[in-house]
Amino acid sequence: IFFFFFLLSLSLSLPFSFPSIPSLLRVDQNDNTSLQWSNPAQQTLYFDDKKALRDNRIELVRASWHELSISVSDVSLSDEGQYTCSLFTMPVKTSKAFLTVLGVPEKPQITGFTSPVMEGERMQLTCKTSGSKPAADIRWFKNDKEVKDVKYLKEEDANRKTFTVSSTMDFLADRNDDGAVVSCRVDHESLNSTPQIAMQVLEIHYTPLVKIISSNSWPEEGQSIILTCESKGKPVPEPVLWTKDGGELPDPERMVVNGRVLSISFLNKTDNGTYRCEAKNPIGRNSTEYVLIVHDVFNTLLPTTVIPSLTTATVTTTVALTTSTTTSATANSTRDPNALAGQTGPDHALIGGIVAVVVFVTLCSIILLGRYLARHKGTYLTNEAKGAEDAPDADTAIINAEGSQVNAEEKKEYFI
Repeated sequence: IFFFFFLLSLSLSLPFSFPSIPSLLRVDQNDNTSLQWSNPAQQTLYFDDKKALRDNRIELVRASWHELSISVSDVSLSDEGQYTCSLFTMPVKTSKAFLTVLGVPEKPQITGFTSPVMEGERMQLTCKTSGSKPAADIRWFKNDKEVKDVKYLKEEDANRKTFTVSSTMDFLADRNDDGAVVSCRVDHESLNSTPQIAMQVLEIHYTPLVKIISSNSWPEEGQSIILTCESKGKPVPEPVLWTKDGGELPDPERMVVNGRVLSISFLNKTDNGTYRCEAKNPIGRNSTEYVLIVHDVFNTLLPTTVIPSLTTATVTTTVALTTSTTTSATANSTRDPNALAGQTGPDHALIGGIVAVVVFVTLCSIILLGRYLARHKGTYLTNEAKGAEDAPDADTAIINAEGSQVNAEEKKEYFI
């Protein structure tokens, strides 16, 4: 379909004006002279109000002594050229106008696409349009974003007047392009700012993409945890497979799989390990891992590093026990500034140290008490035997002994 450069239906008249004719041609006086329109082939179209060429597309608009207007409809490329208006006087006066016909480009078509396309394959899409004059411009878009790296080719048609234009876009198929809309837009001055567009939706097949999401970032003993395996692929992946440390789940009663979700209740230290989620589709398979570490139950009592002081060798049992108890209370009430606030569970080393100190102090007290009693008993026996070494008989020895009743008032013994 073609049309004039200026008007879809152009009226050629006298007077008239075209860009190539800077002034108007007017017939102010006419002494019964005739007006004539002729086409680029110098064929007479109208002579005054008489039609000279049998062409239904050419019609008379107005005819008078000073004006001859005609119209040409359904303009084609063959109508392009120079039209002449003649006034038959002596000499003959003429005025010329050049008619430019634009070739409207055909609706573009995209070729080279096969569906589906595997990820990583090279795609080559070609957009082609014919019949444009002058040559049309082709632009590529992917999701409304223009693609610049394309090839452009212009060829002249067989009629040597219009052009066939093609453009090729070459790229590697990527999973992010799945569902993307690729459009080819043809711009031409004959389209009145309304470009012609051809579109193609891409379909890319790719292996699954797997990710594990945990419901608990700090799992502790006795708690529960839910691991969700998110898998995305095309075609849609089959149901996922859960494993632990390369084998099946060891405790199906506590480890329940529901579709893509793995639920573990009443966590304990035996649940520590590497959990793997695997998904597959006809294109391939993929997997990801999650390392589970079950922590001790959080304890608000923070451990301490204070070491209880030891008693001297002269303290009694009662004093040692009292001192140990006081030191232990002080240890429990004193916080280590270097201790972590998030540390959990009792400090077995600290408890063992306190118990060892208490046992050590107790043993020391018992030993001191035993030595004291032994020394007191020895002194008593010695005093009882004094003065009896030189006695001739037992009676004399008793009488002369320092522990006898005779000296009882002078020497007294006290027990503590």
